[in-house]
Amino acid sequence: MFHWLEKNPFFFAVGVFVTIAFAGLIEIVPNFAQASRPVIGTTPYSTLELAGRHVYIKNSCNACHSQLIRPFKSETDRYGHYSLSGEYAYDRPFLWGSKRTGPDLMRVGNYRTTEWHENHMKDPQSIVPTTIMPGYPWMFTNKADIDTAYAEQLTIANVFGVPYNKAVPMKDGSTKIVKMGKDLKDAQALALAEAQEVVKNMKDQDVKDAVANGEIPEIVALIAYLNSLK
Repeated sequence: MFHWLEKNPFFFAVGVFVTIAFAGLIEIVPNFAQASRPVIGTTPYSTLELAGRHVYIKNSCNACHSQLIRPFKSETDRYGHYSLSGEYAYDRPFLWGSKRTGPDLMRVGNYRTTEWHENHMKDPQSIVPTTIMPGYPWMFTNKADIDTAYAEQLTIANVFGVPYNKAVPMKDGSTKIVKMGKDLKDAQALALAEAQEVVKNMKDQDVKDAVANGEIPEIVALIAYLNSLK
């Protein structure tokens, strides 16, 4: 058999390829499957956070900000622990990015506050004088699309098995349940309750009044999403 293969280099090459490919699959696929599972502490996005993610994408924030920290000291010194595959288990689509006009935002929830985001989105130069980022004043008056966010929750829960209304383990040993509304009205109520918590740390009175009247400006949803990135 081996003498025959030695005399037929084409089949010998095919045999080597098949052997290496099979061995590679045995080694790589199980590890990849394990790495892609949600890491402990990774939870699904709430209705309000999903609405904020939609605002983030709609305004092309991902065109200037990546959400992928590479495993290099220069990266981890600035942005925190490098990104893990399982941290993106509930992201659709991924917002990794490769261009950084602005800083990476993968862990921005660890070092920026609600008030900082509020001021920065309204007038970036007042916070970072050298920035080229424009202001986004319309986010303070445009209303967040809670209906679409809830529709996405239903889709990813039913199609992809995202664990809403289920206990998810956290790093400190506790568990957390991210609720998904029983229907649209319930989802709107959950989002409003979360928005009320966000505006407690905001100063814009018009935004506060809007939430008090049952409306959710885009800026509130966006801040909820940015605060979730940890």
